[in-house]
Parts: sequence; C-alpha cells; structure tokens
Amino acid sequence: MDNERRVGLFGGTFDPIHYGHLVIAGDARAYLGLDRVYFAPAFQPPHKPRGSYSAFDHRVSMVELAIKSNPRFALSLIESRLPVPSYTVDTVRAFRQELSAGTALYFIMGMDSLADILSWHKPDELLQLCRIVVAERAGYQVDIAFLESKLPGLRESLELIDTPELSISSTDLQRRIRQGLPVRYQLPVRVEQYIRRQNLYGQKGEAGTAR
Repeated sequence: MDNERRVGLFGGTFDPIHYGHLVIAGDARAYLGLDRVYFAPAFQPPHKPRGSYSAFDHRVSMVELAIKSNPRFALSLIESRLPVPSYTVDTVRAFRQELSAGTALYFIMGMDSLADILSWHKPDELLQLCRIVVAERAGYQVDIAFLESKLPGLRESLELIDTPELSISSTDLQRRIRQGLPVRYQLPVRVEQYIRRQNLYGQKGEAGTAR
C-alpha cells in the first residue's frame, strides 16, 4: 500500500465531514509525525440504525472534497470491502494487513469515543493492532484509570493530543441544513455545495445558502 513508517487511520460516519474532523486529523499528524492520515468512512456503522445515515457513496464524495487540498490526507475505502457491520477492530486489522512491514499504525478518535470503548467489539484486540490517538476536549473528562482496570493495556496504548475546541457535530449540521440555517464556517465550502446539489438532509430550498 505504501512505504510510510507512521500512518494514521481516522474512522467515522462523516455524515457530513466537518472542520472538527479535519482539525483533529491535522493535529494528530503534526503531534505524532504521521506521514499520512487516512479517512475511512464507515460502510455500515454498527451503532446506528440502517437508513439513518447517508449512502456510502455520498459520504465518500464529501470526504474526497474535504481533503483534496491536503497531500497528507488520503481516503481509504477499506470498509467497502469488509463484511458488515463495520466493526472498528475488523477495519483496523484489514487496514494493517495492507501496510508495509514495520509501519506504526495510529487509530484516531475523539474523547467521546474513548468513553464508550468498553462497549466496542473486541477492544482488547484493537489495542494489539494499533496505538489509540484521542483528541482531548475541554470540560470532557474520561476516567482512564477505570477504563484501564477493565481493559488492561489501554493507558500504555494511548496518545492524548490537545486540539482546539470546535463544538461542531454532524448531527447538528444536518439539523441546521434542514432548517435552512447557515453552515459555511463549520465545514468546507465544497462539501456544503455538494450537500446542496445532492439535496442531502432535506434542506429548505435556498434559505440556507451560505454567502
């Protein structure tokens, strides 16, 4: 796949991808000296009911538009080739198999995801496959000692990075678009234009067009 020594993998629904995602990926790359960060849209997220998220092709297109100007960012379609639902441990295992020997793999997530890691499918195996990069959030506390007591080895695997606080959520962006509210400064303009061309999220006519 490549000859890079340090690679980041950032999984998520990305429905839609926004500046919060891009800031986390950029800081992870800078803090950890990653050669490249791969964005891997979930094909069928196990934590969301089917039909509650946009089609995979739409989410892939939005990621492509969001990252095209950054040569250190890349798209991975790994989940489209795996059985569903898309469990993180299966994605990371398959992605690692495509990397050249000796490449260090870092899986990137938010603090909210770390808080739920005990409910993930085979979290102990995940720790054996990669290091866990967590973007810290001001005012959001996770009891790492408790998680470590339930998931030995977690603390040693963690890389905590301090990122700017951008309170942007994909769910809220969908709501704002449906209500015709502006979203221009929360996600890339190309992504917003795609959303409006494809009429995603049931937006209200032209009321929310950014200027």
